[in-house]
Amino acid sequence: MLVKPQRKHGPKAEMNVVPYIDVMLVLLVIFMVTAPMLVQGVKIELPKVAAEAMPTENERQILTLSVKADGGFYWNLGNELNADDQTDSAIGLEEMREKVAAIIAERGDTQVYVRADDAADYGRVVAGIAELQRGGVVNLGLITEAPPGQPAP
Repeated sequence: MLVKPQRKHGPKAEMNVVPYIDVMLVLLVIFMVTAPMLVQGVKIELPKVAAEAMPTENERQILTLSVKADGGFYWNLGNELNADDQTDSAIGLEEMREKVAAIIAERGDTQVYVRADDAADYGRVVAGIAELQRGGVVNLGLITEAPPGQPAP
């Protein structure tokens, strides 16, 4: 005769959640690892205050290209950074590229600085930089101004 063992406790009606907690922790780790990889773009750090001026070599020729609010381009050519004077100008991208390419072909060590009006279209500025690159510019810098209330460096 078979005798059933006596149970001290009856069956439990509680759900065992320990495996679910393990699965949730694994998923949390997976999402924590993969989330930073999903961000697209270029990571840059923009200055919070006015940047110091870059030292320039006096022997180098400097071309300061300015983009107007209406999309036109003008530039100054000289031995120092000068955004106030105007040596030449262009209305279209192709005309600007041809004129600047002639200057770069004449002297390959020319440093180019780009400055844009605050109201200038960002796309127009980027298109101008791309045309400069197509024209042979290899040394390019961007000019900013000190924010109001900040002393100029």
